[in-house]
Amino acid sequence: MSVLAAYAVPHPPLAVPGVGRGREEGIAATVATLREVARRIRELEPETTVVSSPHATAYLDYLHLSGGRGARGTFASFGDAADGSEVAYDRELVGAVCELAEREELAAGTAGERIPELDWGVLVPLHFVQEAYEEARRAGREPAPYRVVRTGISGLSPADHYRLGQLVERAADSLGRRVVHVASGDLSHKLEEDGPYGFAPEGPVFDELACRAFESGDFLALLAADPSLCERAAECGLRSFQIMAGALDRTPVRCELLSHEGPFGVGYAVAAFTPEGPAGSDPERAFGERYGRWHAAELRRVRDSEDPWVRLARTQVEAWVREGRRLDPARDLPAELAAALPDELSRRRAGAFVSLKTGGSLRGCIGTILPSQRSLAEEICANAVAAASRDPRFPPVREEELGDLVYDVDVLSAPEPVAGPAELDPARYGVIVSAPDGRRGLLLPDLDGVDTVEEQVRVAASKGGIDPDEPGVSYERFVVERHT
Repeated sequence: MSVLAAYAVPHPPLAVPGVGRGREEGIAATVATLREVARRIRELEPETTVVSSPHATAYLDYLHLSGGRGARGTFASFGDAADGSEVAYDRELVGAVCELAEREELAAGTAGERIPELDWGVLVPLHFVQEAYEEARRAGREPAPYRVVRTGISGLSPADHYRLGQLVERAADSLGRRVVHVASGDLSHKLEEDGPYGFAPEGPVFDELACRAFESGDFLALLAADPSLCERAAECGLRSFQIMAGALDRTPVRCELLSHEGPFGVGYAVAAFTPEGPAGSDPERAFGERYGRWHAAELRRVRDSEDPWVRLARTQVEAWVREGRRLDPARDLPAELAAALPDELSRRRAGAFVSLKTGGSLRGCIGTILPSQRSLAEEICANAVAAASRDPRFPPVREEELGDLVYDVDVLSAPEPVAGPAELDPARYGVIVSAPDGRRGLLLPDLDGVDTVEEQVRVAASKGGIDPDEPGVSYERFVVERHT
C-alpha cells in the first residue's frame, strides 16, 4: 500500500509559538490535533510526505509541482525568522508524476516556479512533524528520514485536482514508495463579523459541508461543492482536499474529524484518513468517476434551463469556435431558438456582457457599457464571440471545451452618475469608475467575493488602471438584467 495515510490540516502561522507568542492558546484544539497528526506521521515513518498547498506556485491552467533538489523557508514574514524548515524533494517521485501527467494529458508539471521558498501552507504542518521527530530523537528513537513532494493548486476543474492525486498514488505505487499525503488548507475565512475578513452567511455553511465530508468520507461533496458558495465563503483549502481525495481513490478508509474551530473568524479543521484495505479495492469510493457522472448531469440540467438570451450566446460561441462563423440573429438561428427569442431582442438596443465559466471558474467575459450594435441580439452575439476569443486573460476557447461551458448574459441599464461610493451597493448596482483622462473600469453587480463597496470600487478602478484616491475620479452606477 503506497499511501499509508492522509490528513487534512489547516495552516495558521500563529499555531507556531514563535509567531503566535501566546495567541496560539486561542486555537488550542487545532494545535493539539496538529501535534497528534505529526505524531502519527512519525510513527508511520513514510519515505515521502506529499504536501498540497494553496500557497505554493499556482496557475489558472496548470498544476505545479516543485522541482529541484529541495527548498527551505521561514516564518520571517510573520515575525519569526528563527523557525522554518529545509527539505529535500523526492525528485524520482516528482518525475514519475510528471511523466504520468504528460502521458494522460493532465496540465501538470514543474515548469514556471516563481517563488521556490517553502510557503506557510507547507511550513506549518512540517513545523509540527519536525517537532515530533525531535521528540523521538530525544527519547532515543531515530526516525527514518523523509523527503517531500510539494504541489500547488490551480484554476482547473475539481476533476483535474482529483486526477493529480490519483497520479501521485499511482507513481508512488510504481516506485514502491511509502507516502503520507498532507492536504494543507483552511476552511472559510468569513466566520465572524469581527474577524479579519468579516462575516458571510456562506462561511459557516462551507465549514459544515467540509466537516461532514471529512467525518463521513464523502469526498463527492468536496468535488461537487457549489463554486459560488465557496467563493463567497472565502475558503482556502478545497482544491488541496480534492487532490488528497484523488490519492485515496477507490481506497476503503477510516475517517476521523479530529477537531474544528474558528475563534478568529477562520475555520480550522483537522481530519485523518487511514486506509483499511488495498488501494483500488472499493469501487464505491471511485469519486472521480462519480463526480464525472454528477457533473455531466448538472451540465445537462443547466443547459435545459437556459433562457433564450443565454441560448443565443451559446449558439453563437459554438458556431464561432467550430466554424469561425458570426451569426446574423435575423436569419442564421435554428428554428426553435428563433421562435423562442422575445421580440425585444430585435427591437431593443442596450449594452451587454457575456460571461463564460467552466468548473465554476471564469473562462471569459467581454461586454459593452453602451449599445454598439443594431439590436440587443446582435450585441449579445458580438460580445459572445469576444468573450470566447478576445478576453486577454485567457486563450481562445477550444472546441473540446464547449460542452463544459456555462453562460451568463447581463443586460445593462444606462449608467447614471452618482456623487460617490455612498450611493453604491455591490449587491444591487454595477459601478463604472472613471478618471479625467478617459481611463475607465467597470464591475458588474452581485459578484462572488465582492461584498463591500470598497472592494467593488477597488476592483473596478484597478481594471482601468485608476487609483480611487487620485483627483477627479467619478462614479456611475447601473443595474443589470441577469440571464442564466
